[in-house]
Amino acid sequence: MIEKEITNANTNIKKIIAVMSGKGGVGKSSVTSLVALSLKNEGFNVGVLDADITGPSIPKIFGVNKERALSKNDGIIPVETASGIKIISLNLLVSEEDSPVVWRGPLISGAVKQFYTDVSWGELDYLLIDLPPGTGDVSLTIMQSLPLDGIIAVTSPQDLVNLIVKKSINMAKMMSVPLIGIIENMSYFVCDKCNEKHFIFGESHIDEVASNEKLKVLYKLPINKNLVSLSDKGQIEDFTTVESDLYLDFSKNIIDELR
Repeated sequence: MIEKEITNANTNIKKIIAVMSGKGGVGKSSVTSLVALSLKNEGFNVGVLDADITGPSIPKIFGVNKERALSKNDGIIPVETASGIKIISLNLLVSEEDSPVVWRGPLISGAVKQFYTDVSWGELDYLLIDLPPGTGDVSLTIMQSLPLDGIIAVTSPQDLVNLIVKKSINMAKMMSVPLIGIIENMSYFVCDKCNEKHFIFGESHIDEVASNEKLKVLYKLPINKNLVSLSDKGQIEDFTTVESDLYLDFSKNIIDELR
C-alpha cells in the first residue's frame, strides 16, 4: 500500500477535493474555479492546485498568469487572487507562461506531489485539485498519494462524454475515493431572444448515468457567454455580479454538498 504524502509544517488542510473529467474540452477548469469561488464567498479559506501540468489554465482564468510564485525557506508561496484564493500552477513557476512542458510522466507526477508537500498553503478549509483530463499518471498518483476527501466529476451532454465519464467514476471507485457527484457543464443554452432552453449537444442523459452509478447530479450548468468571456479575460471572480442569479443557484447547490 502506498503511503499518503504529508504536508509541510506551514500547511493545515481540512478537506481535499479533486475535480475530474474523462476528457478535455468539457470546461473542468472553469467549473473548478466556480466551485472555489463559491467556497471562498461562503467565508472558507480556499486553495486551488492546478495539476494539469502540460495544459494549465487556472492562473489565466483568475487573471494571475503574469505573477510568479516565490520560493522561500519555508516553502513555495502560492499566488493569491483578488478574492484571496491561493493558487499554485506550473505556469506560476516558469519564466514564460507559454513555455511548453516537455516532461515524461514520472516527472509530471513528482511535480504534482511537490505542489502538495512543498507549498506553504497555510490554513485551508478546502484545497481543490484541478486534475488533467483522463485517467492517466497524474490522476492515479493523486488518488494513491494524497488524502482525498472526495471527487467531483465534470461532464457534458454528449453520449461519448457520458461513456468516458463512467471510466473516471470507475477509476475513483477502484481507488476507493468517495464520489461527491457529477456536474454537467454546457448542459443547455438559454436564448437571449426567446428565453427558451436549447440543447445544443442533444438531450442530456446525465440523470440516467448518475442513477445507474448511484451518484447525485450536483448541477446542470448552461452554456453562458459571460462565463466564457470572463474566464478568457481572467475575471472569473466578477461572475458573482455579472451573472448573480446563475452564480447563486450554482453556489447553493455545491456548498450544500461540500459542507
